[in-house]
Amino acid sequence: MIQQPVRCRWVNDDPLYIRYHDEEWGVPVHDDRQWFELLTLEGAQAGLSWYTVLKKREHYRLVMDQFDPEIAAQYGPDKIEEWMQDAGIIRNRLKLKSVIQNANAFLRVQKEFGSFDNYIWEFVNDRPIAGHRVKPEDVPARTEISDRLSKDLKKRGFSFVGSTICYALMQAGGMVNDHLKDCFRHPSHSKQ
Repeated sequence: MIQQPVRCRWVNDDPLYIRYHDEEWGVPVHDDRQWFELLTLEGAQAGLSWYTVLKKREHYRLVMDQFDPEIAAQYGPDKIEEWMQDAGIIRNRLKLKSVIQNANAFLRVQKEFGSFDNYIWEFVNDRPIAGHRVKPEDVPARTEISDRLSKDLKKRGFSFVGSTICYALMQAGGMVNDHLKDCFRHPSHSKQ
């Protein structure tokens, strides 16, 4: 019998969720389009579970032009109305409006810093933070760094970027590795 690796306890038995945990979550992101996708999806998650959003991710990619921020910045009210009729995504008008608003803010950050990646990694001095969490309840919902990131993003015109969303973004984008210590993806067990 093949023994399954120990994973973080939030992962269910859906192969999609397992793959996300094993191959993506906590792995450092350095691609701006991927950052825009994470920013959009973490905002869509507000008030919901990540699993709900993850199951809709492929459809989001389809209807949001693969999360190209230059295309998204050009969307208008007609696109929001189209999305509001699409059961394949989270149909929340404010969250959908934020996609356009955030795309425009994202492009401004790219222009100022050369890339969104350059901008966001400065918050952790360009080095991932390794969490040393033992139990799920040890993982914070926000930190001082996510507070600063949230405040700065809001100042730059982003929406749906509260501190909790920013911390989830930092985890998803590998700025923080919050795999539990017994998880095979914790930095002490694997090389990334």
